[in-house]
Amino acid sequence: MTGDPTRIRPPSPGASAAGSARLVFVEGAELLGVSLPLDREAVLGREAGCALRLPADDVSRRHARIAPADGGHVVEDLGSTNGTFVNGEAVTARRLASGDRIRVGPFVARYLAAGDEAARELEALAALARRDPLTGLANRRAFEEALAREVARAAREGGPLAAIALDVDHFKRVNDGYGHAAGDAVLVEVAARAAQGLRASDLLARVGGEELAALLPGATLEAAAEAAERIRARVAGAPIAAGELRLRVTLSAGCAALGPGEDGATLLARADARLYEAKRAGRDRVAG
Repeated sequence: MTGDPTRIRPPSPGASAAGSARLVFVEGAELLGVSLPLDREAVLGREAGCALRLPADDVSRRHARIAPADGGHVVEDLGSTNGTFVNGEAVTARRLASGDRIRVGPFVARYLAAGDEAARELEALAALARRDPLTGLANRRAFEEALAREVARAAREGGPLAAIALDVDHFKRVNDGYGHAAGDAVLVEVAARAAQGLRASDLLARVGGEELAALLPGATLEAAAEAAERIRARVAGAPIAAGELRLRVTLSAGCAALGPGEDGATLLARADARLYEAKRAGRDRVAG
């Protein structure tokens, strides 16, 4: 998952729709900025099997669907408890026009027809909302959204899921001794080296000042530990350039794998606990 952190899983199978129409969510904290391509029929609701899960109590399990129709799309309420609204009006079914605002519970999405120039601007804003401006990695918000999706997927499909917590050792000494510009250069290079140690399907995020986290779908604890060791070795293997300086930098890492019935917060808490074990054991090491 090293690409656009706004990426979501593909919509549910259904009839193909022409062009690249999409929904871009403009209200609703958990989904703000998320872009959902409408190349196929998409069901919205609280149920995990929906094309996009809307996590709110006032959203029905299968609340509404967006379906291709005559070169465009229609929205249909699926008998929801609290209704589906287009531009403030409750609807049972409605053909959509570009720019329409669809409300489902606390979430509002704009429908953007294929070729609508506003789509590019909104997608750019969506990407910025989920990317750390210094390192270019996913930010904490994008990571937490991906974590919730992958935990739900692991529970549904039974596959493994692992996480790595990473922290640059003695980073305060870099900032205090060489200045914040040097600290920024270190973070940028550590992020780049860490990304090189992961698979394309993994997500690496900056979740704090000098803290990174990686989410590894389909990975066991052993595979996560191997990835963490690759990252540790890459960071420690050569000095990092910061202007005219060449700084020796190390990091510590903690690994955890999702257990039966666990949620994402528990998985991350265990990875963090292993990280601090690595710190206490002398730093520049992996614990898992």
